[in-house]
Amino acid sequence: MKFFLLLSALGLCWAQYSPNTQQGRTSMVHLFEWRWVDIAQECERYLAPNGFGGVQISPPNENIVVNNPSRPLWERYQPISYKTCTRSGNEDEFRNIVTRCNNVGVRIYVHAVINHMCGEGGGARTSSTCGSYFNAGNREFPAVPYSAWDFNDGKCKTSSGGIESYNDAYQVIDLGGEAITSSEYFGNGRVAEFKYGAKLGTVIRRWNGEKMAYLKNWGEGWGFMPSDRALVFVDNHDNQRGHGAGGSSILTFWDARLYKMAVGFMLAHPYGFTRVMSSYRWQRNFVNGQDVNDWIGPPNNNGVIKEVTINPDTTCGNDWVCEHRWRQIRIMVIFRNVVDGQPFQNWWDNGSNQVAFGRGNKGFLVFNNDDWSLSTTLQTGLPGGTYCDVISGDKINGDCTGIKVYVSSDGKAQISISNSAEDPFIAIHADSKL
Repeated sequence: MKFFLLLSALGLCWAQYSPNTQQGRTSMVHLFEWRWVDIAQECERYLAPNGFGGVQISPPNENIVVNNPSRPLWERYQPISYKTCTRSGNEDEFRNIVTRCNNVGVRIYVHAVINHMCGEGGGARTSSTCGSYFNAGNREFPAVPYSAWDFNDGKCKTSSGGIESYNDAYQVIDLGGEAITSSEYFGNGRVAEFKYGAKLGTVIRRWNGEKMAYLKNWGEGWGFMPSDRALVFVDNHDNQRGHGAGGSSILTFWDARLYKMAVGFMLAHPYGFTRVMSSYRWQRNFVNGQDVNDWIGPPNNNGVIKEVTINPDTTCGNDWVCEHRWRQIRIMVIFRNVVDGQPFQNWWDNGSNQVAFGRGNKGFLVFNNDDWSLSTTLQTGLPGGTYCDVISGDKINGDCTGIKVYVSSDGKAQISISNSAEDPFIAIHADSKL
């Protein structure tokens, strides 16, 4: 079933224990490759007012500068130190977003890369985002400091010692070709805590290491955060491939429609702590059958990331896609907050691509991804009354600019959704009752 296949492809994010967002905020957005100054503004002008709980950021520590291909997205995952300066901004700008976003109840989730350094192909140079010297082939990273004594060589069990097939999970997990730390500096967190955690001190989202115990104290002794806000999310950068990380090609009408439904389903379902993507735009370019834009970096002018501009209709410009600002996704983030804690119930499907489910007595959704219209009576679980479908319109001054859904005293409603609708799904919740 094409609808559910896409849902599987999008994936669902989850955290260990509490995601530590402000009470009543249940989702975060990955502002992929955004500048720190733009993130600070977005927290205040859009994310906080619309109920987002956090922002996942791209790695903030110093990395190599790659010019061939020109500034690809993967250079952010080739660290050479724990200094806080990247193409997204410097340390002062980073401190600024931590303060400003937390002040409006939006947490910063650091996409941390701290248990390996750049690959051997990085060479020996000072071409890095802070200008620090490194010699990747000799395992020399004096800005940390790391030397050859601090690494596990030969970790990848291949003839070359590097990754020979990215289809082999064991080779990818072993990170062949990248220097993997075994230093006491790394093991007991001395360098990472002092030069990374103390400076950034918010929530750590991605870390591939095994020893995580000491992370709970990051930042506490340095005045940046109390320990009850320290949290570890474990993720793998390679898991993000195909999940929208790193950009978005130009979507057709049907692609965008299906994408919005899939994200809507994810945000309505009670499983996990959800993350939505905010990406950038490019036209795919194929050379000899190969997609040469697969790792393209963010919109830039000569390597300098472009400002995220906001259009009069609240969408983004300057080649930024900003899916989190799409009306349907924004509305479903709010929906998730409204139904937080409510049980999953009243599932219905037609055996094909029409599905519906409720969240206790607070919310109900119906999706139609079939090639024919949907018209049926469904149990919503909601109290009787008239509700505004928040996908097609807004509740304004007690009225609805979109479709009105009439729920009878027994919780049932007649639902009709055309297969040709721009957004063939309906969502109603307690706060959309007229």
